[in-house]
Amino acid sequence: MRKIELKVVSVLLTVILVFIAQTGCANLLEGFWESVTEHQTAPPVRPATDQISVSSFEELKATILDVIMEYESSIQLLYNHHDEDDIHAEIERASFEILNEHPVGVFAVNDITGEATRIITHFEVDITIEYKRTKEQLDSIINVTSIQSMMRQLLQIMSQYNEEMVIRTGLQFSKDDIAEFIRETYYRNPRNIIILPFETVEIFPETGSDRIFELKFSYMESPGMLRRFSEDLTTYVRRGAEMATGETEAEEILSLVSNLVESTTFEEIDARSIHVHGAQEFVATAFGALVHRSAVGEGFAMALKALMDELGLDCKVVLGYYDGMIHAWNIVYLYGDYYHIDVAMCVVNGIETAFLKTDKDFEEMYEWDRRNTVRCEGELTLEDIIGSEETDVINGEDQHGETDNGEEEN
Repeated sequence: MRKIELKVVSVLLTVILVFIAQTGCANLLEGFWESVTEHQTAPPVRPATDQISVSSFEELKATILDVIMEYESSIQLLYNHHDEDDIHAEIERASFEILNEHPVGVFAVNDITGEATRIITHFEVDITIEYKRTKEQLDSIINVTSIQSMMRQLLQIMSQYNEEMVIRTGLQFSKDDIAEFIRETYYRNPRNIIILPFETVEIFPETGSDRIFELKFSYMESPGMLRRFSEDLTTYVRRGAEMATGETEAEEILSLVSNLVESTTFEEIDARSIHVHGAQEFVATAFGALVHRSAVGEGFAMALKALMDELGLDCKVVLGYYDGMIHAWNIVYLYGDYYHIDVAMCVVNGIETAFLKTDKDFEEMYEWDRRNTVRCEGELTLEDIIGSEETDVINGEDQHGETDNGEEEN
């Protein structure tokens, strides 16, 4: 009986082992089991970004402006806001104010769009910016805080003959003010600026306490050519200044005028055909007078100022009329007083007729803005500088009363 029981147990064990081998459940005996569940797709997760958090309209607008100044085309913001209608209204308001009221927005940006998506307790705001200017144009904006800094920047731009200048300022300039600054810069710096450019001015926005002025310049020659001419002018100015002689400032000025009279031709036909000051004609420039040796009144005046500036002597250009004709000459400062000098008329009529003259001497034939010009009332004369005998020689007479051709004066 006991043998039968053992056989039964043995058979059962054999059956169990065979079953385990066939079903792969041997792992159960080794203490290992595998659980398989159906795969579930995980919800999408937005990748992390450098999001900026804002919590008010002012912060929203300021952040968009920061993005514009960096010339970025898009940005994503986290806006702590609870009303979807309000947030879209604020995006539209910020875009409108930047595009129509802020100088950089008006100048550089074509459009701003924004989309807001609710994320539980806040919104993700995607801002897209479309530009109408290049990054280089945006970076070129010059901040101007005073008239002096405006004039310095103009001198730098105009002496390099750049064709564009963009300034941002809170100063209340008009287009006429800008045009006058350009003219003043030119007439103050004949050594550095070959010719007065034609200018156009646009303002962004037209009104407001903070605006951008876009200045565009055009010239009769290419900027590259004018830069080469400017190098030539510098050489001739230095050479002309080195030729000045005399022991006093008055004698130096006389020698400068005398050299111009001897070396440069007065172009009367051109003088009568030019009807505006600052005409883009070389005869109306220091370059024409000193390099081409050909000038009208304005060219002589610009040349004398360039030479006196080189020597550190005080000289200004006066714009006005001579006998009804567009004309220019100089006012110089000597020994505490001011005097008129018209080099062109020194060429035409003799040095004694237009050198170191007073307002009274000039008032019959000349017209100028006397209200905004220093008064010329000094007592120094040509005779005081060179002596009466030398004056006779300059006038074409020798000390015996004979003219240069040997004929005795009646």
